[in-house]
Amino acid sequence: MFALVSLLLASFLAPEVSAVIGDDLNCTVYNGTFFVWTPAAVQCENTIADSSCAILYPTTDTLGLPAAGNNAGRPLACYTTATATPAAVVPDMKTAALANCAKTCGFCCQTDAYNCANVAFPRLNCATITKSQCDSVTWRTIIATDCPSACGFCNQGGCVDAVTNCANDLSICQTVGMQDFVNSYCQRTCGRCPSTTAASGTVTSTGSSGTCTSYTADTTTQCTAWAANGFCTNTFYTAAQRKARCATTCKLC
Repeated sequence: MFALVSLLLASFLAPEVSAVIGDDLNCTVYNGTFFVWTPAAVQCENTIADSSCAILYPTTDTLGLPAAGNNAGRPLACYTTATATPAAVVPDMKTAALANCAKTCGFCCQTDAYNCANVAFPRLNCATITKSQCDSVTWRTIIATDCPSACGFCNQGGCVDAVTNCANDLSICQTVGMQDFVNSYCQRTCGRCPSTTAASGTVTSTGSSGTCTSYTADTTTQCTAWAANGFCTNTFYTAAQRKARCATTCKLC
């Protein structure tokens, strides 16, 4: 009984935190009344488990964690040592949150994949693009060109697969009767990107061949595992396919 009374007392005495975004307004937009999170604020995935991020960055906001369109306060631990706003941004804390729990903290739009310029006159409103549009066969290629920051396409050089599962079976790139399909819908996976949309971002060469000064960045985190299984030298895949996926790991100019 005492425990129950204590619990009820605590619930009455605990301050209710009102929904408001604090001093760090990155990844927000003003809706005419208050600042709210843009879809790009939470479009990425955390690099560690969501459950771990929830422990590292707990929220006391009545709206919960940042989500597209709401104005839940960003968990303070994401960017400051303070216990209330206004609060000064502590760079090291923000850097750690960006690296591990960008989605939980509403920092997705500041990660490398989401932090780039969109075209001056996009064919759709970059600020309102949703996750379903990012995955849509209708919109993906347009977004990659016009609004790369909205879907994490900043490192794709304007060229993405129109469908999201091309890489599940790389043999499709060589299958007779599927070439029209892969040319249209699996350009990145199958190395069919137009030369004007080569992947952006280079990594300084550390190879001994001396034939390159830099390599195009890998486009998947699986390259190390693939290379161990012979991907870099397997002639089943064309040089263009290997370069499109793992240029740095395979040291392909």
